Amino acid sequence: FTDGKTKLSMTSMFVPDPVISLALVPADKNAPNFSKALGRFTKEDPTFRVHTDDESGQTIISGMGELHLEIYVERLKREYGVECSTGNPKVAFRETASTRSKFAYTHKKQSGGSGQFGRVEGYLEPISSDALGQGAYEFDNQLVGNMIPPEFVTAIDKGFREAMLKGTLTGSPVMGMRVVLQDGLAHAVDSNELAFRAAAQGAFKQAMATAKPVLLEPLMSTEVAVPAEFQGTAVALVSQRKGTVNSMEGAEFVTIDADVPLESMFGFSSDLRGVTQGKGEYTMEYKAHVPAPRDKTEL
Repeated sequence: FTDGKTKLSMTSMFVPDPVISLALVPADKNAPNFSKALGRFTKEDPTFRVHTDDESGQTIISGMGELHLEIYVERLKREYGVECSTGNPKVAFRETASTRSKFAYTHKKQSGGSGQFGRVEGYLEPISSDALGQGAYEFDNQLVGNMIPPEFVTAIDKGFREAMLKGTLTGSPVMGMRVVLQDGLAHAVDSNELAFRAAAQGAFKQAMATAKPVLLEPLMSTEVAVPAEFQGTAVALVSQRKGTVNSMEGAEFVTIDADVPLESMFGFSSDLRGVTQGKGEYTMEYKAHVPAPRDKTEL
C-alpha cells in the first residue's frame, strides 16, 4: 500500500520458450479432471505449455526440462487422480541458414476469371553470422518505387513468417533469420494479399535450398553439485554427455558449471545419483540454440 503519490512501474516477466516436449496419454480418455488439471497448471506456470498435435491428435506438454514435466505428470496422478503415460521426450530443435541466399520467385495461378500473381526478389541471411540462430526474425523492406504496392508488403512479411514455422531439414521452426525485400512485381488485376503470401512462402523455400541450412539444438547451462570425493566421476559423467565444463569451485562440496546439449541430459538425474551414492544434485536452465553435430542433422 502507498499514499497514492508514489508511482511505480513493473517490467514484464521474461518467459523462455519450452525446450522439451512429451506426449501425454491419460489411462482413462474420459477422465473429467484431465483438461481441468492442465488448464490450472498452465495458469500457474507460464513456462508450462499444452497443445494438441494436429497430425496425431495427441496432447503434448512442453516445459523447461525432464524433471519439470515429470512433476506435472505426478501432480496429475496425486492431486487429480488421473493416471497418465508419456511418450519419448522430444527436444525443441530449430533450423537456420548459415549463409546469405538470394531469392527471385514468381507465384502465378490462373483458373478462370481473376487469377493470382506476385513476384518477390531479395535475399535472406543469418541475423548473426558469428552466432548462428541468435535472434528470432527480422524483415527489412528495401523496396524503391511502387513495383509492389505498399499494402502488399505486410502480406509478404506474413508469408515469410508462416514459411519459417517449418524448416527444410527436419520440419523444425526456423530462427535467427533476416529477410531483405529488394524488388518485385505486381499485376493490376491478379495481385492480392493471398498471392504475395504464397510468393513469399515459395521464395523462402527457394532461398533455403541454397542457404546451407543447419540444425540447432538447445544448449543447457548446467550446474552439478557433488561432494569433493566424487568430483572426477561427475566431470566424467558430464563429458560422456558431450558437455563442456566451464569452471569448478568449492572444497568439500564442488560445484561444476558446464554447458550440455539438452538431448544428452535425459536420465542424467538417476545416473548422477547412482555414481555419487545419492549425494549429487544438479540444476539446468536454457542458454541458447547452437548448431547440432552433423550426425544429428543426418538422422
